[in-house]
Amino acid sequence: MDEPLRLEVIVASTRPGRFAPVVADWFLGALADRPEFEVGVLDLIDHPMPTELTDTPQVAAFRERLGAADAFVVVTSEYNHGYPASLKAALDSAKHEWRAKPIGFVSYGGLSGGLRAVEQLRQVVAELHMVSVRESVSFAQAKRHFDPTDGAAVDARERMLRQLAWWGTVLREARPTYPG
Repeated sequence: MDEPLRLEVIVASTRPGRFAPVVADWFLGALADRPEFEVGVLDLIDHPMPTELTDTPQVAAFRERLGAADAFVVVTSEYNHGYPASLKAALDSAKHEWRAKPIGFVSYGGLSGGLRAVEQLRQVVAELHMVSVRESVSFAQAKRHFDPTDGAAVDARERMLRQLAWWGTVLREARPTYPG
């Protein structure tokens, strides 16, 4: 691969006292030694989206950044068996910019580790014509038991990154002929 894939890491939670930066920093730390990716961070606390699809300068800039990306990873919490409203607003703020791009998930939460939120997100991103990679990372009881050296999480992260690199490369080559 000649040119690195543009990977945007979307940090979904915007709640006060959120745990998202801890999980996001853990994930981003693994990307420093990955030359196949050029990494950006879209923290939704810094990029609030309106709940309706509007054409404000902020939304236009957000959509432009999405359009330039080759792949995405969402770092999301699980609230009440679902994903944050801030993430839904961000997903709904664009349409074509998401298409034919892979997405991976890093989740955290209570007993389920955010997996219920991820399962809902897989349905939403399929409707956006994205490719959800099979591997995901989850942290159960993250606020109490977060372990950045957890072997299962590290292995899952590495498998997810390999899948994102493969899908990102294949889809970047195919996007110019996307029939959508």
